Amino acid sequence: MAATPEAPRLTPLQPREWSKAAGEALAPLLPPTGRPKGDGRPKGLNALGVLARYPELSRAYNTFSGQIMYGSTLSGRHRELLVLRVAAVRNTEYQWRQHVASASDNDVGPDEVVRVATGPDAPEWSDVERALLRAVDELLGDALIADETWSVLAGELDEHQLMDVVFTVGAYDVLAMALRTFGVPLDDDLMPQQALDGLRREGD
Repeated sequence: MAATPEAPRLTPLQPREWSKAAGEALAPLLPPTGRPKGDGRPKGLNALGVLARYPELSRAYNTFSGQIMYGSTLSGRHRELLVLRVAAVRNTEYQWRQHVASASDNDVGPDEVVRVATGPDAPEWSDVERALLRAVDELLGDALIADETWSVLAGELDEHQLMDVVFTVGAYDVLAMALRTFGVPLDDDLMPQQALDGLRREGD
């Protein structure tokens, strides 16, 4: 797989540089309460900062992404397994680190994160979880879930959940393409501590 560009091809705008339209385009990514979790700052500021360069596109994608995040009929655990597998298959470090950090919030433990990277043939998955991971591989490889995999999923999931599987993989695959192609740099909170310390020393 081709390496992600070492330097950003599109530099993320800092929040203070965002236009009013770019700020408004974030609205679909807010949880139903209207308040982000944690310290109140949105996560993935570098990714959002690249999207802020194109507010019209940002609003359209964020509306889709917001539906996947807050309107999905999949459990948080199943959705997170799909997203992590997309990040692993596409070798998207930004996406992988971001979702490793949020995995525990969606009932995916550290050992399971490692097994996601191994794939559907790793031991200990339930039948439906194995099928979800295999569906990611099949969709990214052939744009088609194979009959055997579909049969397992259809035995456990309803019609809307089956559709959410496909659209979740698609939404995060598009994001993986953007993150890798644009060379979006890791946010400070996603960087390995050693690299982060080095950057801070350079700035002193």
